Amino acid sequence: KFKAILAQVAAQRQERSAEALNFAHAMAALRATLGSLRFAGAKAFPVRSFAPAFRCFSDLRFAPTHEWFKAEGDSATLGISDFAQGQLGEVVYCELPDVGAKFKSKDTLCTLESVKAVGEVYAPVDCEVTAVNEKLQDEPATVNESPEDEGWLVKVKFTGDTGSLMDRAAYEKHLESEKTEE
Repeated sequence: KFKAILAQVAAQRQERSAEALNFAHAMAALRATLGSLRFAGAKAFPVRSFAPAFRCFSDLRFAPTHEWFKAEGDSATLGISDFAQGQLGEVVYCELPDVGAKFKSKDTLCTLESVKAVGEVYAPVDCEVTAVNEKLQDEPATVNESPEDEGWLVKVKFTGDTGSLMDRAAYEKHLESEKTEE
């Protein structure tokens, strides 16, 4: 009788795990769909209202390769844009650099592995890594859930000009122009 109860409990755990996995995949698909609607020119669909993180980092700058950059003096926080996380899909692993690692502009800073692909994140300027988001080791999907806030990747000390980085309005125009090129 005890073995039967243990087997029943194990079966219930497997069902719950499968339900949780299905829910996670459904949410990732929904995020991807919402992201694609936003950049497909669907103006009647207020996707922005679902992402309060946009208000937190109003001074974000963007690289053409979809990294965001928030400078504070000669230090900055880096991550990927909401558009990039939508294109990448559900992130399952983040390979972050070591603190102290130095990168030249356009070098691969880190890689993000998703269920669909592996994406490279590039350094928008010359920089040295001062901190990494340790939370991403255990919860890589944070990159999807909050790409422009809690899903930041690294903090850096940078040198060089950030003038080539775009503000949000210019970045959204860049996204539209990429869409028309496809």
